[in-house]
Amino acid sequence: MSDQHLHQSFETRAIHAGNTADPLTGAVVPPIYQVSTYKQDGVGGLRGGYEYSRSANPTRTALEENLAALESGRRGLAFASGLAAEDCLLRTLLAPGDHVVIPNDAYGGTFRLFAKVVQRWGVDFSVADTSDLASVRGAVNDRTKVIWVETPSNPLLGITDIAAVADVARTAGAKLVVDNTFASPYLQQPLALGADVVVHSLTKYMGGHSDVVGGALVTADETLGEELAYHQNAMGAVAGPFDSWIVLRGIKTLAVRMDRHSENAGKVAEMLTQHPKVTQVLYPGLPEHPGHEIAAKQMRAFGGMISFRVTGGEEAAVEVCNRAKLFTLGESLGGVESLIEHPGRMTHASVAGSALEVPADLVRLSVGIENADDLLADLREALG
Repeated sequence: MSDQHLHQSFETRAIHAGNTADPLTGAVVPPIYQVSTYKQDGVGGLRGGYEYSRSANPTRTALEENLAALESGRRGLAFASGLAAEDCLLRTLLAPGDHVVIPNDAYGGTFRLFAKVVQRWGVDFSVADTSDLASVRGAVNDRTKVIWVETPSNPLLGITDIAAVADVARTAGAKLVVDNTFASPYLQQPLALGADVVVHSLTKYMGGHSDVVGGALVTADETLGEELAYHQNAMGAVAGPFDSWIVLRGIKTLAVRMDRHSENAGKVAEMLTQHPKVTQVLYPGLPEHPGHEIAAKQMRAFGGMISFRVTGGEEAAVEVCNRAKLFTLGESLGGVESLIEHPGRMTHASVAGSALEVPADLVRLSVGIENADDLLADLREALG
């Protein structure tokens, strides 16, 4: 993050960080530099440090500067997807023989990356309930190099005390990685709470309009940032210029969108707690949620993601998803439109049979920014 943004509010940084006026035309947003290579002024004479767009591209640079500012970090890096960002991070931090602690409630793609890809490379992992410090400590061993946290988690909306787990990681000599996708940097600042690296799927709330796929890493450690940048270039799964521009555009409205997502989700969660066909509502904004106090301490608001369980088991949960109309049946999350899905058969099918398997009667909502009354009416109709 540049010094000029140190004392600016989040909303101001979201709009202005990295978004300098184009020096050629005065355009108030960065142009889309849809270019692969750059003219050199003599051999090795680079204009602005740009040589080849896998290594750096001005539009991607604007996004990466913005990402660093939003997370109050020193280095931001943008990738072609969230999993591409995770892959780069793991290959930077780990070597064969190392060990990772992962949460018992993690995104299915993250689990698949560890279980089907990274483990074949000779990296072991253990599963822990990261909301329970004793569980985290018990999973750590003398080979542990990374503790991985999602908070709120996907899809059970578990809450982890980031500062407390950061202490565990420091004691173990491990890096703390926090997937901040569900919260976004507007609602939660993991680096300020002791995390070493923040991971984002930019596809979700950062882009915010279900029209782009991307990922990001942010760190406050400049040395680690340089190592990540080296691997980003060496591995090559970078965000393209148009995708970078789309995410930058989405980020400008992140604060106002997250306020509305959180407001709507609170109303939906309250309705679901009173519905006779709902057996459990998982939303950290509810006082009865076991992580409510920690979430209230480390988050600005509670976000737009809700999961709930229904009477009638798996088939009833699937039927609720199929009957919803305003809530679109689809994977992903974080767009302005509301989505509904069955994690067991959709986003988390890859964890079936593992320690991360999700309840069959679970429904997950990504609550959008539509009129809340319309959303409530649609859910009541879907529940029957």
